[in-house]
Order: sequence, then C-alpha cells, then structure tokens
Amino acid sequence: MLTMIRFEFGLHISSLEYLPYYRGEVRNVLARCADGRKVQFPATLLQPFVTSAGIRGSFVLTCDDDGKGAQLQRS
Repeated sequence: MLTMIRFEFGLHISSLEYLPYYRGEVRNVLARCADGRKVQFPATLLQPFVTSAGIRGSFVLTCDDDGKGAQLQRS
C-alpha cells in the first residue's frame, strides 16, 4: 500500500519571475511549506495555474514516499 505525502504551501511568482520556468531555464521550484519543511518539485506542474499576473495562491502537492506521482492542486 502506497502512502501519500502531502505538502501545503503558498506561492507568489510574478509573470516576470515565471519566465525562466516557462522557458525551461529553471526546471524545479523550491517552496517552504506551512509546517516549515521545504519541498522541491518540477516547474511543469505549475503550468495549469499560470495567469497573466503569474502564479499566486495556496497549493497542495501530493506524492508517494519516493517522490513519484506528484500532483499539484490549488487549495
């Protein structure tokens, strides 16, 4: 049975700051969770949440114990 790990964090990335992620120059995002942990995940997971203003909001990342099957949702 797989155990899913849950990370909750907020992001505020302006559209200008997001450009290197969009271009593939930066491949990973590092975020600090509400509980103090740090989590790193592929920047491609942010694409559905990009607006003309960038990315802003609270998010939940879930993955298995090995960091596989990552899913990002707005909370």
